[in-house]
Formats: sequence, structure tokens, C-alpha cells
Amino acid sequence: MEYRRLGKSGLQISTLSYGSWVTFHSQIDDSLGDRLMGLAYDNGINFFDNAEIYALGESEKMMGRVLKNKKWDRTSYIVSSKAYFGWRGTENKPNQTGLSRKHLVEACHEALQRMQLDYLDLYYCHRPDRNVPIEEVVWTMTHLIQQGKILYWGTSEWTAAEIMEAHMVARQYNLIGPVVEQPEYNLFRREKIELEYLPVFNSVGLGTTIFSPLASGILTGKYNNGVPEGSRLSLEGYEWLRNRNLLDANIAKVKQLEKVAKDLGTTLAVLAVAWTIRNPNVSSTILGATKEAQLTETLKALEVYPQLTPEIMKEIDTIMGNAPTAIRH
Repeated sequence: MEYRRLGKSGLQISTLSYGSWVTFHSQIDDSLGDRLMGLAYDNGINFFDNAEIYALGESEKMMGRVLKNKKWDRTSYIVSSKAYFGWRGTENKPNQTGLSRKHLVEACHEALQRMQLDYLDLYYCHRPDRNVPIEEVVWTMTHLIQQGKILYWGTSEWTAAEIMEAHMVARQYNLIGPVVEQPEYNLFRREKIELEYLPVFNSVGLGTTIFSPLASGILTGKYNNGVPEGSRLSLEGYEWLRNRNLLDANIAKVKQLEKVAKDLGTTLAVLAVAWTIRNPNVSSTILGATKEAQLTETLKALEVYPQLTPEIMKEIDTIMGNAPTAIRH
């Protein structure tokens, strides 16, 4: 495993990590979750990602049970949660969602209880909240750090301007700014990491733990001939994901990418993950495998990404036709 510093912080995070979105509770049970997290940990993965909204709290409970059963040294792994959406679904009442001090503090306490932990290593604001002053958010996160309940805080799907505003507030009041952003990043969605966040990387430094490197499985090629039963895009409630990703134009590009993977002697999934970690501004790419074979396979991205020469990257860009204009390999 390779480790990278999370932005300008001192935290070392595994270049590949393991997340629970969609999979925990919805697709896999405790037994398989135990095996997958064990396999990840044994291969050097030290970051396990979660959020209050995932399976409405059940994902955190499941990860907590696995961690308790594993009895790993707490200093050897990193655990996250995210707050914004709440976990009560349609039952959410005022203050049970968003980024108010009340919800951020209560959601942190609830995440700790569900995961049976004393503290969270990373705590994310799962979306920006335009109804809450950024000063309130930065003060709250600083207090949670000072209380030892979280060690670092970050954002997810914030704009570069919002992240910079949080840093300005932190500087103004001598508080602690966000060290990490969690955006979607894959061959289909590149704009934020490759263009929008560049000023943030260059000025204050920003770690990134990117999600959906396989574009919900599209970049594995398994959807080239339809939607397999039991796959992520076949799940009830994820129709929006299917409608957004499963486009004829996307499938056509995936079929062309398969040749690039074949020429490299690897699979499409490994190529797609390797492509993300080739970007030095990616601290960690979150994997969401539901099978041990899938996880073992995608771990090979560590061996493949050094083989992605400028020529191969240019070939990929030509196929995708979506490289931000400011990017030059």
C-alpha cells in the first residue's frame, strides 16, 4: 500500500480506501462486511468511510459492529462520518438536518454511538448549507476538535469558493479550517478536481478522498449489455443513479476504454481506479466493493497507475473527450 498526506495535514491516508455507501446493510451483511474490511485492512487500507445518511444510520452501526469484533489497534485506522442529511428519512424534523451547530454536534454524538467509537478521525459537512453562516460551521468544527470528538474536519461536494471562505473565516478568528474535500471523481466527472479546486490545492492545500471512481460500476463494463440483477444500478431507490450514468454515449466510451485496459494487461475497473490515483491531488480513492474478488482486483490499481504514461493518458482523454481545457498531461 502507498500512503499520502491528507492535504497539508500530518495525517497519512492509504491511497486506496474502503467505503460503505450503498453497500453496507443494503447489499452486504455483517459477515461479508467483516471479511471485506478485513481484506482491506490486511492489504494496508487504513481509511474506512461512512455517513449518517448511509442506510439511515444502519451502515454506521454495521461498521461499528465489525470494528468491535476486529479489535484492531484504534491508532492503526481512520474512520469518518458525515453530517447534513440526517438519518431519520422522511421523519426528519427541523434541526435534524443541515449544518447548524445543533445538528453537527448531535450528529457527531450519534455517529460515535452507532460506531461504538470514542472519536472520529474525519468528520465531513456532507453538503454546503446556505442557510447557516460559515462562521457557525467553522466554530462548531473547531470546538469538536478541541473536545477530542473529531481530529480533522472536511467538506463534501462544496465549491472551491465555499472551501476558501471557510479558510478565510478560520484565519480571521484563529480557528481550524477544513483539511479535506470528498468529491465525486471519475473518467466522466473531472471538472472539480482537475479545474475548480486547483486554486485551493495551490493556496491552502486540500486533501481529497474521492468517491465513485467507477461511476457506480459503469466503468467496470458490467453494464455494457444491460443492468445485471443485484447490481447497484438495479437497486430500488437508486433509479436516479441509473438515469444519470447509464447513457448510451457513456457505454460507447467504456467499450473503447476496454481496449486501453487490454493493452495494459489489466481490467477496465483497475484502469479506472488507477487513473484516479495517478492524479497527485487525489489523497485517497474510496472503493465500494461488495465481493472479495472485486476488492482484490481493484487493489491492483496500485501496480497499474505508474504505467499510465502521458501517451496513455492522452489516449484516454481522446476517448473521453472531456478533459478540462486547462489540463495538460
